[in-house]
Amino acid sequence: MDTLPAVAAPVHRPLHPVHLLLVSSAFPLFLGALIADIAYARSYEIQWTNFASWLLVGALVFAVPAVIWALVSLFAPGARTRTRLMYVGLLALTCVLGVLNSLIHAMDAWQKMPQALVWSVLCVLSIGATLWFALGGTRRRREVLP
Repeated sequence: MDTLPAVAAPVHRPLHPVHLLLVSSAFPLFLGALIADIAYARSYEIQWTNFASWLLVGALVFAVPAVIWALVSLFAPGARTRTRLMYVGLLALTCVLGVLNSLIHAMDAWQKMPQALVWSVLCVLSIGATLWFALGGTRRRREVLP
C-alpha cells in the first residue's frame, strides 16, 4: 500500500463575518450603479445618473472601511499569503476605481456617457474578482474518498 508523504497545507484564515458583510454589500450597489448607467444610456432620463451616483457613494461607504480593515489585518501573524495579498490589492483597486467612477459621475449628465458606463463595468468586474478571492475561490477542494 503506497502512502503519500504528509504535506503541511497552508492554514486558511477565513475573513471575519462583519468584514465579509462589508465587502459583499458593496457588490449589489456597484451592480445597481451599472444598471442605472445602462438605463441612462438607453433612455437619457437624467434621474438614472442621480441613482447611479448615490449607489456609487453607498458602495464606497461599504468598500472603504473593508479595505482599511483588510490593510490592518495584513499585519496579523500568518496573514500574508498570496491569496490574501491579491484580495487586498483587488479591494484597494475597487475603491480607487469607485472613487474615479464617482468623479466621472459628478460631470454633467450629457457629458459623462460612455465613460461612466465603462467605469461602472470596471467597478463591477473588480468587486466581483474581489469577492471571488474573499470567498476562497482559489482554494483547491479535496475529495474525501471512502
